[in-house]
Amino acid sequence: MTQRLRIPRLIGSLLLVAAAGVGCGEAAADGTADGKNAVAAEPEVRPLGRIVPVPASVAPEGEPFALSRTTRIGADGTHRETRDLARYLAGLLRPATGFPLPVVDDQAARGGIRLRLSPGDTELGDEGYRLHSAPDGVTLTARAPAGLFRGVQTLRQQLPSAVERKSVQNGPWKIAGGTITDTPRYAYRGAMLDVSRHFFTVDEVKRYIDQLALYKVNTLHLHLSDDQGWRIAVDSWPRLTTHGGSTEVGGGPGGFYTKAQYREIVEYAASRYQEVIPEIDLPGHTNAALASYAELNCDGVAPELYTGIKVGFSSLCVPKPVTYDFVDDVIREIAALTPGRYIHIGGDEAHSTSHADYVTFMDKVQPVVAKYGKKVVGWHQLTGTTPAEGALVQYWGLDRTPAAEKERVAAAARNGAGLILSPADRSYLDMKYTADTKLGLAWAGYVEVRRSYDWNPAGYLAGAPADSVRGIEAPLWTETLATTDDLDVMAFPRLPGLAELGWSPAATHDWDTYKVRLAEQAPRFDALGIDYYRSPEVPWPAE
Repeated sequence: MTQRLRIPRLIGSLLLVAAAGVGCGEAAADGTADGKNAVAAEPEVRPLGRIVPVPASVAPEGEPFALSRTTRIGADGTHRETRDLARYLAGLLRPATGFPLPVVDDQAARGGIRLRLSPGDTELGDEGYRLHSAPDGVTLTARAPAGLFRGVQTLRQQLPSAVERKSVQNGPWKIAGGTITDTPRYAYRGAMLDVSRHFFTVDEVKRYIDQLALYKVNTLHLHLSDDQGWRIAVDSWPRLTTHGGSTEVGGGPGGFYTKAQYREIVEYAASRYQEVIPEIDLPGHTNAALASYAELNCDGVAPELYTGIKVGFSSLCVPKPVTYDFVDDVIREIAALTPGRYIHIGGDEAHSTSHADYVTFMDKVQPVVAKYGKKVVGWHQLTGTTPAEGALVQYWGLDRTPAAEKERVAAAARNGAGLILSPADRSYLDMKYTADTKLGLAWAGYVEVRRSYDWNPAGYLAGAPADSVRGIEAPLWTETLATTDDLDVMAFPRLPGLAELGWSPAATHDWDTYKVRLAEQAPRFDALGIDYYRSPEVPWPAE
């Protein structure tokens, strides 16, 4: 218990140091007369655990480890994934340090960085890790490869942010001494990327995957179909992409992923220990499909392609048998491409579907997901029906959502449904920060950085058992976002805070200490080429 409480106390002390403008580097400044609202310049040795997400347990001790030209990275040769992770770590560190950092067998890496699997260490779970740093070396231990990967993200954040650059930088490259023992609060820590409203290429999705990885996000939810575009190839219904994928919001060229490209995304995410959840939104948000195949419409007439941003006007024809042939084919083909456990079937904003038809549709479609070996995820409107066994319900309501709707979701949780929390006025990354934000929407209100961070998932939805909360997810809808720079400025700096809510123990949650650690991420954002919003709520270093 002592170690778990040490983090907020340690960071609280560091906050006072930073606010006073005292640090291991230059004095703080933010362009004001005294600089009292800015963090200190980046120290030569980052205090152990002063990262995002904050670790569960930190015990600083002794002198730092110094990475040098002679450092080797060791991996247990009996585990292929350990060696792959050692190569990944070396690939992260070589460009900026200029050091060769050869990957060798564990015993040959004395005095260097050693990655070890310890399957019997049940305390660490599937994603936990232990990092021990001392002048004679760094050892990273985990029960499973995913834990080693999460530990690598901690190791890189303990190094100066210049380590993220792609050209040789000046050192020194030091990791503070001591031990971090870290496990996640929630098993589900997700981010959603909407590639339907605006299409993003495979490389652009990979870039987002890497950004998520740095903050220990483990689930990528891809929103692959909507009124404005169908983005995944389905061999049995080819016009979904050739016609339905041919445009996007504003009338751009759109695009879609071939099956090979989708597999490439899935495999890349897996290399970052992220599970991909594909979403095909049903029965509403389906204009791209309806425009592609007239028979999916009740009147047999295909509508025009749609490039606006209104919602709720489209629906598959629930009474027609062909609708279920279509759904079966789509789920069968996407399930075959997706090694993960889940398929998201949408279910939100089906305003053009009667309640009776909605219930009929979901009662028929949920068993199709199970038929192809997957579990259902659906937006929380799914609780208007009976969620399938093992289903996850994704809540996207607001603080002001009617109590009856919240209670319906809580009742489903009490009956066994798992909850993913994505309250739109807390976690939707496309919401404007303020009225002056150029990008994004504001239907859920303005969501500044503190509002996004300062809530407790376990107690958020009254009446829902705390253990029904499987985790949280940060959706990024793209009605107004067309470039990676657009994605960056809306995701950052809110995404790291939401990732911390999913990873870090509730006892560490504190805005005043978090905002200092977040501010210290700014040089890392810069080094990674991430554009971000400089919220006035955060004491950023001077530009």
